Amino acid sequence: VREAVVSTQSTGHESEPWLLVALYSGHLNIWNYETQSIVKTIEATTNDLPIRTARFISRKSWVVCGSDDMVIRVYNYNTMDKVHSFEAHADYIRCIAIHPTQSFILTSSDDMMIKLWDWNKNWACTQTFEGHTHYVMQVVFNPKDTNTFASASLDKTIRVWQLGSTAPNFTLVGHEKGVNCLDYYRGADKPYLISGADDFVAKIWDYQNKSCVQTLVGHTQNVTSVCFHADMPIIITGSEDGTIRLWHVNTYRLEFTLNYGFERVWCVAQLPGSNTLSIGYDEGAIMIKLGREQPAITMDNSGKIIWLNTQRFNRRM
Repeated sequence: VREAVVSTQSTGHESEPWLLVALYSGHLNIWNYETQSIVKTIEATTNDLPIRTARFISRKSWVVCGSDDMVIRVYNYNTMDKVHSFEAHADYIRCIAIHPTQSFILTSSDDMMIKLWDWNKNWACTQTFEGHTHYVMQVVFNPKDTNTFASASLDKTIRVWQLGSTAPNFTLVGHEKGVNCLDYYRGADKPYLISGADDFVAKIWDYQNKSCVQTLVGHTQNVTSVCFHADMPIIITGSEDGTIRLWHVNTYRLEFTLNYGFERVWCVAQLPGSNTLSIGYDEGAIMIKLGREQPAITMDNSGKIIWLNTQRFNRRM
């Protein structure tokens, strides 16, 4: 069973000091990480149906989430009203990706399909992307070409797609087991993306040359979350081995290994415009600020704040 305490995509709000936490209980909590308190709670599902993915759409004042009843739900986080809900897939919804400028979201599912939805067309499904042969665990828009996106699947492949085309542009093959997660490098100097898989490794890919340029070895269980830091020269990977690992983006050297004792890591996200990371575990959620000794906030799986003493990791990159 693949769980997620915090949404598997970027969970920070663009302008508010908020962290979106999606729980296996079917609740969405919005935390103010400056006051360290819950400011909004939405009971999205009944019967404790898990929410595996949730995202802010800040330009609409919305939260959108996908749950195990195969339904996408949209809420206005100011009024707390439900804006819309619809059955999106025939199996569990794994991921939601928000287009940065258009009125689109992508969803991926255990039904092996990816769908494009347009909220300006009353949430019509405007395109379906088929080709994966196992669960589609994550989809990510390319920040340098938002007409394209990549998908990670337990069929061991990463596929790169273009909006408007039914077939993938190309497929990246190299992992020995299912691929759980991926992220694009945002810098202008490298056409790279990173993937993490059940073979315990993360791989860096050049998507122009369609080749693997580096394999990051060190985790001892499935790699569940990966990201390129937008502002610092580091790569962050999280794993079911309970650790977060920080790697140098140029040398690929392992710089630090962090373990906060909250069991398996399911998601890591950088808060927009900051050096703060949010991490979701089996047993709670934590925020860490790169360069500080102490987590900004830690929460157990009931939402109770816990304080932890942690090791220093403000070593120069």
